[in-house]
Amino acid sequence: MPEVTPDETEDPHIDGVQIDMISGSRMEDLATMEKIRLILDGVREGNIVILEEGLSPDEESRLIEVTMTEISPDEFNGIEIETYPQSTANNTSLFGRLIGGESPQKLTVIGPADQIETLHKDENLISAFISHK
Repeated sequence: MPEVTPDETEDPHIDGVQIDMISGSRMEDLATMEKIRLILDGVREGNIVILEEGLSPDEESRLIEVTMTEISPDEFNGIEIETYPQSTANNTSLFGRLIGGESPQKLTVIGPADQIETLHKDENLISAFISHK
């Protein structure tokens, strides 16, 4: 994934929130802590991070643990995280249901706790209000 240099995003005429959409293929070869650093570095800059395939439950727990150690009242208020699981209708075979029919693929939205507020979440929709600093 090409990295965006600060000069490319610091246009004084643009006022908004940056959204980083990270593909599953970008994340699959990274170790857990590399994934967490990639996510937290983006969020600490005020970006909203969207993961195409989400994190495993262990990785999500570790992300929360690391986030808790980095919270600072004046600098970083933590993260807001919402996950939208892929439909289990895609794996309706008997074998698939027996071995745990839920696909690991899921869309995950992560952002600064002071900039993103979940308004509504159900099995088909995540609705969030995103503000900028």
